[in-house]
Amino acid sequence: MGMNIAFFDAKDYDIPAFERYGKENGISFKFYETKLDADTTELARGFDGVCVFVNDTVSAPVIDKLYGMGVKYIALRCAGYNNVDLKHCFQKLHVVRVPAYSPYAVAEHTMAMLLTSVRRIHKAYNRTREFNFSLNGLTGFDLHGKTVGVVGTGKIGSIFIDICKGFGMNILAYDKFPRQDADFPYVSLDEIFERSDIISLHLPLFEDTYHLIDREALKKLKKGVIILNTSRGALIDSEALLEGIKQRIIGAACLDVYEEESELFFEDFSGHIIADDTLARLLSMPNVIVTSHQAFLTEEALSNIAETTVENLTELRDGKVCRNELCYDCGNMEECKKKRKERCF
Repeated sequence: MGMNIAFFDAKDYDIPAFERYGKENGISFKFYETKLDADTTELARGFDGVCVFVNDTVSAPVIDKLYGMGVKYIALRCAGYNNVDLKHCFQKLHVVRVPAYSPYAVAEHTMAMLLTSVRRIHKAYNRTREFNFSLNGLTGFDLHGKTVGVVGTGKIGSIFIDICKGFGMNILAYDKFPRQDADFPYVSLDEIFERSDIISLHLPLFEDTYHLIDREALKKLKKGVIILNTSRGALIDSEALLEGIKQRIIGAACLDVYEEESELFFEDFSGHIIADDTLARLLSMPNVIVTSHQAFLTEEALSNIAETTVENLTELRDGKVCRNELCYDCGNMEECKKKRKERCF
């Protein structure tokens, strides 16, 4: 039995893997460059489901429109789902995600950004292209012996810890749900802030992680700390980050995500004036490196994302219980249908 899926916010690098895995499993994708929101929902009419990414808007009005058009499935091709109103989806649309694709991709990108910052690789690259071979202003520091505080020790955070160990760094970790088999010390979040030379965020975005680093956190940070964020932009209060940089509390920031990225990242605005003053000021700072949600972007990750998304859709189509289905009701473990090997609804 075939399945037709409207694929929103499509990029050239998405298409090959999704077409390949879709063809192998009887799933046809219609690729739209536009993002899903209340104004573009009509494009999904006649489709069994939609495939969306981090900056698509799956709000209650969008969900109602999709449901009214007979759409049954929402397939997130990412791990995060803070852009989806899960509660409103319940009893209407099944929501599935890709909980892990290539955790190595994100962890390695985090280290790449850190090395670029502390060894001034980006500045040296630009300088030597202009035949300027001076070393003035390029002095960095050894990572060996420095203390890195890793906030969030899921797959990505744990792999980043392994990478840091390879550099001979001292590890501190914080997680609301610590790993039982961890071979590194867990400490309080305040201790992470106070002792870390480098802080790397590897957390999902929930109400209690929103603006984890804010003006109050600035008061606790070790002077000169480097902040890394390859998870979700809103983990950091961008105005507080700017304040910390200007006060010389934060020595450098490496950001692959930004809390107001939805209208900017993944698009080409070269030659345009950016209206976001906060981002413009961050980009003007000599100690800030920004990449545009690029950390996931490897051949391996793209293949894994497509394969898992197609598997999720196939399981839903065939009436099976999908292990990657999201349901706001799953918090009630005694009544959780998925735990009983049943579909959420």
